[in-house]
Amino acid sequence: MLYLALGAAALALILMISRGKPILKRREWRFLSGAFAIAAFAGATYLSVSGRWGSGIVLMVLGLWLAVSTRRTGLAPQPGKGRMSLDEARAILGVGADARPDEIKAAYTRLMRSVHPDKGGTTGLAAQLNAARDRLLQK
Repeated sequence: MLYLALGAAALALILMISRGKPILKRREWRFLSGAFAIAAFAGATYLSVSGRWGSGIVLMVLGLWLAVSTRRTGLAPQPGKGRMSLDEARAILGVGADARPDEIKAAYTRLMRSVHPDKGGTTGLAAQLNAARDRLLQK
């Protein structure tokens, strides 16, 4: 019971410090989630071998959940949704109606650096940026 109270106090402290902002970015969360999954699997193995099956099963389920959350990615855009409007494309890239092609490319590059799937972003966000750039450059 003491560990539960300490964990709740630590969680409350983290939430107060973060003030609603995410503390870990997607890449850091994936790394920590994988590390915790390995630790949960090791703990489950130890508990099961020592005869505490109930606790071992709980840790095994926790480890599986963490392993799955490590591999989860964003949803890709659904094809056939229709063509993106110019206003939507401008809003996504954050450019004005009178933006020149070099400004559109610069906004696309700046945003893609932060949402690229290799940098911890999702394929859905990258696809939206690609569609917005293509829509604005072809007009």
